[in-house]
Amino acid sequence: MSGVTLHLRSESKPLEHRSALTPYTTKALIDAGYAVNVERSPERIFDDVEFEQYVQQLPLSNIYLTNRSTKTGATLVPEGSWVDAPKDHIIIGLKELPEDDFPLIHTHVQFAHCYKNQAGWAAVLSRFPRGGGTLLDLEFLTDESGRRVAAFGYHAGFAGAALAAQAWAWQLDHSTPGAEPLPGVRSYPHEAALLDDVRGSLERGRRAAKDHHHHHNNNNGGGYPRVLIIGALGRCGRGAIELFEKAGVPPENILQWDMAETARGGPFDEIVASDIFINCIYLTASIPPFVDAAALAAPSRRLRVVCDVSCDTTNPHNPVPIYRVNTTFQRPTVEVRTENEPKLSVISIDHLPSLLPREASEAFSRALLPSLLQLKERGTARVWRDAERLFRDKVGLLPGPEGEV
Repeated sequence: MSGVTLHLRSESKPLEHRSALTPYTTKALIDAGYAVNVERSPERIFDDVEFEQYVQQLPLSNIYLTNRSTKTGATLVPEGSWVDAPKDHIIIGLKELPEDDFPLIHTHVQFAHCYKNQAGWAAVLSRFPRGGGTLLDLEFLTDESGRRVAAFGYHAGFAGAALAAQAWAWQLDHSTPGAEPLPGVRSYPHEAALLDDVRGSLERGRRAAKDHHHHHNNNNGGGYPRVLIIGALGRCGRGAIELFEKAGVPPENILQWDMAETARGGPFDEIVASDIFINCIYLTASIPPFVDAAALAAPSRRLRVVCDVSCDTTNPHNPVPIYRVNTTFQRPTVEVRTENEPKLSVISIDHLPSLLPREASEAFSRALLPSLLQLKERGTARVWRDAERLFRDKVGLLPGPEGEV
């Protein structure tokens, strides 16, 4: 297969600023002989012009200059033009396509969320065989060891921990009855801006905790929050740990648990004895709950904030069964009714990496690049051959004539 053209579509999901390709990976693909069309996008964290003119940062005596720019060779095309692109163009995206019913004729590389019997999976998947198209789902691209070649887990954990720290501080600083919950948040242009906000929030929270120390027994006396992270050994857990470390939380305040620590089965008293609990596990089977209503009723509870990064909200085996709804960047927290103080909030946002769209996109796209460079040989390259085989297997499960394709 030669002369392959990739078409980067604009994301349509509200507040989705990430991108499957970045200016850096676009240039790498073009240098390798691919043609790349990039849809103009009002939401993407990268300006359209960045895909035409790649700016390289050059180090010089610890100072980074940005004075070398080169044309990438990418072609900017109108938003939504993928629909009318030639059939042999490969459409690259991140999140689901807009809800529609017309048959899909292209090969699509994206997260489709239709392989695990999700609600409406058949309607989503059937569009491909009806049009002769193919889905190569990013979630199921794996290396020889079965590990995903690219994932957003690190930045999900990092962003979730950041919001949890801000929610903890907000509660302490707004503790009067009827106080408003944590306000809505927007994505950050870069990590440094997010860390500045988190450090400021932690300082305000510490001051508020110190002011209230003589009136409450269930605060930390003006210190940093005690944080418990379950799933600490994975990408997501590592992201959460590094957020708290970079924000200045002492290592002794960051409890790192994984399968060894949870093997005895929950609920765990250590969760309600912490100020913040971050759930980062990858749920594959039914397990005892980590925390439940009975545990939350403990008079000594310190727990104020739960961030369920795993976000298995509707899964019957959810190990954090204390809430029922996903939250959003516009309304980041939902309150959990408890029998005693302090107030308890849950964060359950299902696209946390969008809080840091530039860094999340760069990390994901660079990890994906070696696989993208094999698209010319996708008939023989293992990662793409396996993805297409999985697509055919899933199509075979469709009801009706599509399942016979």
